[in-house]
Amino acid sequence: MEPGNNTQISEFILLGFSEKPEVQSLIFGLFLSMYLITVFENLLIILTVSSDSHLHTPMYFFLSNLSFVDICFTSTTIPKMLWNIQTQSKGITYEGCITQMYFYILLAVVDDFLLTVMAYDRFVAICHPLHYTIIMNPQLCRLLVLVSWIMSVLNSLLQSLMVLNLPFCEDIEVPQFFCELNQVVQLACSDAFLNKMMIYFTSLLLAGGPLTGILYSYSKIVSSIHRIASAQGKYKAFSTCASHLSVVSLFYSTCLGVSLSPAVTHSSHTSAVAAVMYTVVTPMLNPFIYSLRNKDLKRALKAFFGTAAINGILVLSLKMCP
Repeated sequence: MEPGNNTQISEFILLGFSEKPEVQSLIFGLFLSMYLITVFENLLIILTVSSDSHLHTPMYFFLSNLSFVDICFTSTTIPKMLWNIQTQSKGITYEGCITQMYFYILLAVVDDFLLTVMAYDRFVAICHPLHYTIIMNPQLCRLLVLVSWIMSVLNSLLQSLMVLNLPFCEDIEVPQFFCELNQVVQLACSDAFLNKMMIYFTSLLLAGGPLTGILYSYSKIVSSIHRIASAQGKYKAFSTCASHLSVVSLFYSTCLGVSLSPAVTHSSHTSAVAAVMYTVVTPMLNPFIYSLRNKDLKRALKAFFGTAAINGILVLSLKMCP
């Protein structure tokens, strides 16, 4: 069979979850609710940060960027899955699969980089408080975000172009509810050794590198907190990075679950459930974690809702006036 003929496939089949109609309806309602909650929460974080001048600081600048990425990240997979359930279809076009894969990889890596940048921000705030405003100036903050996007775009483009060169045979069933890179590469009917090596290398570089930076930052933070004399001072210093540490733990634990699930089991359902934790649950919980443990953000949210309520009353009053 010639490789050139193998690439002429029109679509991939996303196996996803259960095929039972009653379970499909439950899955549709559950994921639609989770998606709407995720979009609403993260959009609320962005609007609150942008509307409150007290939150125009590096930490909240990075947080609003993280919320934007989480909205986009969830939107790359869930809407297509909901559409397939609604239309009782499991197909995704070849072009659609590559596009979904591109944005999935892009946004996952941006997410990782932003968490690393936020760890560096906490490191500077706690270990070098007197020089914080000088080091974490607006120009550096924008540069860090820009570099994160550029590196992520280059990596995603490279991975997607390498998949485009792979020939695919008749077995095009992806044991996921979206086009996950590792799963798609496994379907190639030629030797995908170069692709697999590239995946391992970039994973080690783009996941291991940021994780090392986060661990180093927190080792310095813990050391600085330990030197603080008062218990109140220690608690105040730790509370400034507790939310970020919780999000980092959730992010990497779910990533590890997704990475290990194909190796541990051949069950498509188990693999899909593991991916849900990373693609849906984590972006949904991030705003909860930051808002529940952050007094400034809770105050800003109350003020935002108060302003919105007042504006709504004014608009309603104007409409009622003859």
